[in-house]
Amino acid sequence: MPPPIVIVFFLHALAQGGMFSRIPDMQVALGLNEAELGLALLGQPAGAIISFLFASQVVERLGTRVIILTTIPVLALLLIGIALAPNLVVMWLGFAAFGVVFAFSNVSINVEADRVEAATGRRLMNTCHGVWSIGLLTASLIGTAMRGANVAPALHFALILVPVLIGMALFAWPMQVAPARPHAAPARGFRVALPTTMTLLLLGYAIAASLLEGGLRNWSVIFMRDSFTAPDWVDTLTLPAFMTAQSIGRLLADRAVGRWGPVRLARALTLKALFGLLLVVFSPDLVVALIGFTLIGFGVCVSFPLSTSAAARLGDRPASENVAALTMSQQTLLLFAPALMGWIATVASIRVTFAVLLPPLLLAWYLAKYLAPRKADT
Repeated sequence: MPPPIVIVFFLHALAQGGMFSRIPDMQVALGLNEAELGLALLGQPAGAIISFLFASQVVERLGTRVIILTTIPVLALLLIGIALAPNLVVMWLGFAAFGVVFAFSNVSINVEADRVEAATGRRLMNTCHGVWSIGLLTASLIGTAMRGANVAPALHFALILVPVLIGMALFAWPMQVAPARPHAAPARGFRVALPTTMTLLLLGYAIAASLLEGGLRNWSVIFMRDSFTAPDWVDTLTLPAFMTAQSIGRLLADRAVGRWGPVRLARALTLKALFGLLLVVFSPDLVVALIGFTLIGFGVCVSFPLSTSAAARLGDRPASENVAALTMSQQTLLLFAPALMGWIATVASIRVTFAVLLPPLLLAWYLAKYLAPRKADT
């Protein structure tokens, strides 16, 4: 039986209810154009980025268990409210609130997973994120089925709330939290989770994978549509191929980290992502492109879990503060990525949009050396 925190990661992903699969329906319900929808969706990163600045304070004062028990059900409840929003302003506020709650829950589950690792001496961060990926894939498939059955988004999200509450009662409520990692930060009052030099170096390693994942989610179907002649359902295979490879890679990664260490594993997988991206950029047909997207999924599978673990283990301040600073920095950079990639696709081509991600992968290969644990952690 896996530790309860592993199941909590699954519930965290499930609570998001396949939100993105229902955004087109919520857009139609409010009669929003693309620009208005984009404005509404900006509420989520805006709420999250602001909250990451002080999420560590909340986690340290309330504890991970209290935040996990409250925020994960609230994520599902907020989606119901967003689906019932009567206008653009209320929808924006709903997404902003979702971003706030997501930030607190994200820091809490990652910090708790790191604490369990420290207490047990067993790596499980990658497994947690693998289970999270499976939960997100499950939620997306449920969302697709609900959409096919013409179930209203609000009812869909309400139905998702039921298994989330049951899972929280069975696994999260009886969970015993692990002790916090020791750190060298002096005791003081209010702390803002700003990035340090080390968290920025870890960000440099992780950002290539985040850009690739975001670009793939936003542009891979368009890449297939514009590059090849195939049925629409074939074009959409890129996301399942990527998510399945990412999930499998994460589930296997903890054992691989124990055998080869985080730096060697990260560099080997970064090279695999680089090869996969080259296949995509120069793909002569859709089969080669699908193979490339699958290799990218394997190649980036450990980037976020390993960088999160490395940030939590720094020891210069509370683990929650470093995790929050790292995640906030990633979210800030990713805020501008879709618009930039869209501009590149417009002025150049969709293949060039993916080609510009090759240099960040080379940088990630170099900066992977900062994933090495400090002597106190070995």
